[in-house]
Amino acid sequence: MPETATYWTKPIAEAVDTHLRAFVDDVAAARLGVPPNLADALRYALLGGGKRVRPVLAWCACEAVGGNGTDALPAGAAVELVHAFSLVHDDLPALDDDELRRGKPTLHKHAGEPMAVLAGDQLLTLAFGALGEPAAGGRAIDATTHRRLVAELVAGTTGMIVGQTMDMGLDTPPGDDELARLEAVHRGKTGALIRAACRMGAIAGGVANDAPDPRLEAVSRYADAVGLQFQVVDDLLDATATTEQLGKAAGKDADAGKTTYPAILGIVGSRALARDLAQRATDALSDLGPEADPLRRLSRELADRSA
Repeated sequence: MPETATYWTKPIAEAVDTHLRAFVDDVAAARLGVPPNLADALRYALLGGGKRVRPVLAWCACEAVGGNGTDALPAGAAVELVHAFSLVHDDLPALDDDELRRGKPTLHKHAGEPMAVLAGDQLLTLAFGALGEPAAGGRAIDATTHRRLVAELVAGTTGMIVGQTMDMGLDTPPGDDELARLEAVHRGKTGALIRAACRMGAIAGGVANDAPDPRLEAVSRYADAVGLQFQVVDDLLDATATTEQLGKAAGKDADAGKTTYPAILGIVGSRALARDLAQRATDALSDLGPEADPLRRLSRELADRSA
């Protein structure tokens, strides 16, 4: 089974889980009237473990620009809802056809394909509602910030879906060679939502709206490196880790004949690229102070993760 969080990010992940559970219970089920079976499917998909990498990145990006991490919880929750939607739909037989996720049956195996489709739809819809629900102890989101967060979430979700479309062979990725095309796929499929999480965290932390803010640009460059790094390591783990370590089927990329970083660069070359991207991420934050140290630490740890 993969770890739910590293020891220092665990309190952030727990705050995210508390916020998400309250959102499903108090907003989706109680206020919006989501029926019990659908609400149970949402909880199964959303609250069944995971490192909460994206909301942790949002929290840390908020603090990196001088904000209070709690104020980034709505943004982090929204991104995690989109992420959960993407996993539920990716696992379906029509896409990746996976039976195991985070060490337990995927939602369509647990609750049936119709419920999985509908739960995914609901998770995506609720993500935009989550942006307007401040966390306990967090400040209310003003209208301008809310509009900016919505725009970032739309961009990140669109990029993710476009990347998945290319990954499924339903569109042709741009690029002059195989490596460039692979990068184009994963800057969308994996990187776009990570970029959204970081930028949304910085926006929640108060970066400027009326002019380009160098802090937001720094966080964006960081996110672009970390997003690609995350996928390189994912590809490495699929090639080298066990199903028990990952909590999902290992070796599926090779079995499906997919183009991956290890397939192009080899294991050693892929590990070198992951380390290089971690350094690029750290370098992007050179003009930010010690408040950005958690982001720096995350890039190093994500490069060395084992699940």
